[in-house]
Amino acid sequence: MMQPAAQVTTKANAKPPGGRRKPSLFRPRNILIGLGVLAIATGVYWWQAGGSPGSDAASDVLTTAIDRGNIEDNVTAVGNLQPRNYVDVGTQVSGQLRKVLVEIGQEVNQGDLLAEIDPTVYQTRVEANRAQLENLGAQLTQREAELALAQQQYKRQKNLLAENATSEDAFQNAEKTLRAAEAAVKAVNAQIRQTNSTLRGDEANLGYTKIYAPMSGTVVSQNAKQGQTLNANQSAPIILRIADLSVMTVTTQVSEADVSRLRIGMPAYFTTLGRPDRRWRGTLAKINPTPEVVNNVVLYNALYDVENTGGELMTQMTAQTFFVVAAAENVLRVPVAAFQRPPMRPPGGNQAGAAPQPGAAATGPAQGGQPPAGATGERRRGDGAAPAGAPPGEGAGQRERPRMVQVLKPDGTVEERRIMIGVSDRVSAEVVSGLNEGDQVVVGRKPSAGQLKAQQQQQQQNMQRMRPPGML
Repeated sequence: MMQPAAQVTTKANAKPPGGRRKPSLFRPRNILIGLGVLAIATGVYWWQAGGSPGSDAASDVLTTAIDRGNIEDNVTAVGNLQPRNYVDVGTQVSGQLRKVLVEIGQEVNQGDLLAEIDPTVYQTRVEANRAQLENLGAQLTQREAELALAQQQYKRQKNLLAENATSEDAFQNAEKTLRAAEAAVKAVNAQIRQTNSTLRGDEANLGYTKIYAPMSGTVVSQNAKQGQTLNANQSAPIILRIADLSVMTVTTQVSEADVSRLRIGMPAYFTTLGRPDRRWRGTLAKINPTPEVVNNVVLYNALYDVENTGGELMTQMTAQTFFVVAAAENVLRVPVAAFQRPPMRPPGGNQAGAAPQPGAAATGPAQGGQPPAGATGERRRGDGAAPAGAPPGEGAGQRERPRMVQVLKPDGTVEERRIMIGVSDRVSAEVVSGLNEGDQVVVGRKPSAGQLKAQQQQQQQNMQRMRPPGML
């Protein structure tokens, strides 16, 4: 039984043919080669990651310097221009528009003759009424003569009856004739008054055939042409419009999300498409309580007036309006992109020690006190304008709020710092405390070489997908 085991041991210890052993993987040479490959792989990894283990933080971040400038928190809206004072000049009578004596753009004064309507029909009516008056005047003379005769006959019959020289029947006939003559005179006088009234109306209509300017201003539109027939029986046809262009009203449409930030009296300004470099300024005068619904969007009309001294503003111009909620001039500014995202709060408590993300925008203002008077720069506000849900008297961007930023120090290290901000817009925020002019704040991370390569490959793939079939 021991003989097979001895044979197995002999085979295990037997040398291979040729008298050589297999090379071992743990020889010094192989170990050195493995270490070299590992070092090369480590270097390639750190190169693709954008730096080396010993590189400082300054080479990995994007920074910008704190500077001074102006910040404005505003509500934007689009509107159009209309003259504050204007009148649509129409006609009160029907007929053919014989003459139009003015042109669009012409300056007119109150009382100037603007147009004439054919007066033939109204002239004939006036002449007919005057002739009727003459006829009634003649009839009145006749009736008065008859009345005088009836009075004499009545007086004579009365005297004769007193002396029993006439009959009672003759006296009654004389009395009847007198009363009839008096009634005839009264009837003619009534007809005269009626005809005079008709004459005055026809003379007024004749006067309406000449249309005069009701106010001084500029002719901005003309709806009726010379020779056109106008019918004023149902509604007054509009011939032209006169407007005073010295003061223009800007009518803007503000969304329901922003209208709560507006307050009567807050400053506003606008630019036009033709002059984007110039600002026309005014003060919010009125917010119409009834909205307009356009494509299921609720819009409120906000109106304010501006002076048009140079005459550059015209009717129906588009106005890009900015309602100033709050503003600060010559203050320290920090980019909103430098704010660190606050740590996530788990249910039932606050999460401490969460790592902030550089370059993340702020998620919302934090509560804070009122900024001290005379802080860095000059601060203005839009006359009590406040955001939706804010208590009365607190304007948007006026309360100090804390924020966390990362500051790149001169030695190349990054330091987290808590600052206080004031007025802010979508790009920058006013620095109330915590930063100085020239400080470098982190706004993002530089992309690594691997990320750049991946982006380039993605762009190439997108371009290949966009090529038409068959194009190389």
